[in-house]
Amino acid sequence: MNTMKTAALALALMAAGPAPAALDVFACEPEWGALAKEIAGDSAHVYVATTAEQDPHYIQARPSLISEIRNADLLACTGAELEVGWLPLLLRRGGSPDIQTGAKGQFLAAPQVRRLEIPSQVDRSQGDIHPQGNPHVHLNPHNLLRIADQLAERMSQLDPANAGLFRQRLAAFESAWRKSITEWEKAAAPLAGKVVITQHRSFSYLADWLDLIVAANIEPKPGIPPSGAHLSRLLDQFRDNPPAAILRTPYEDTRPSDWLGERLGVPVITLPYTVGGLGTSDLADVFDKTLELLLEAME
Repeated sequence: MNTMKTAALALALMAAGPAPAALDVFACEPEWGALAKEIAGDSAHVYVATTAEQDPHYIQARPSLISEIRNADLLACTGAELEVGWLPLLLRRGGSPDIQTGAKGQFLAAPQVRRLEIPSQVDRSQGDIHPQGNPHVHLNPHNLLRIADQLAERMSQLDPANAGLFRQRLAAFESAWRKSITEWEKAAAPLAGKVVITQHRSFSYLADWLDLIVAANIEPKPGIPPSGAHLSRLLDQFRDNPPAAILRTPYEDTRPSDWLGERLGVPVITLPYTVGGLGTSDLADVFDKTLELLLEAME
């Protein structure tokens, strides 16, 4: 699956050289930093606030982040309250008026696509629920096409001098991405209908795309660590009909899933989740690695 890498080489050979760096992008998560780089290339400076080893729900608003956000022309984040615990503080302490809520310089990815798991009512007793729906939208590659289109439009508004370059790179990305989706979906066909357990609701969009069945979450409520009693209930529930696998991200506590996986006799798979996870280098690499791991364990 090297379609995206071929496209990257083609972009490097474009006749027009990159424009001088003009746009300063502050990306909350690696996936949006990677997408901004796909669109802008060397015409923007992209700073990524978090890594694949960090839970994006819980980030400390460090002075270094305040310093970086102070220089941002464009804020690219997930939204749907994924960053509600830390981004508002960064914006109050360092963000310019141009990237505040409602300003042209603030771009949120989740509102650009159909969101899953929007609660019918908001009740904090149900854990760390997201009133605007599940925010982990990047794990359906079809979502990234829509988000890339809207992100390129926003970047063009902020940096009209490079709008032509953004459109050119967007077209190359979309063409290669659609070909990759076709390859991924063909390869992933054997996964349809497989039953999995997830640690957190991080993989709802991945499961929706691949027709995986998420039978349970190890967290009893979103953001709430499982108790021994809850794990025992899961063990009793799935002892006779175990799932094909248990899925987790690189930043989650391994102990609950390892405990349950060992007793059920099923593989526990750490998936990349985002760029940088398990050594992945770009967005295509995330999906390549994800499918490789799933197929190896469950096909």
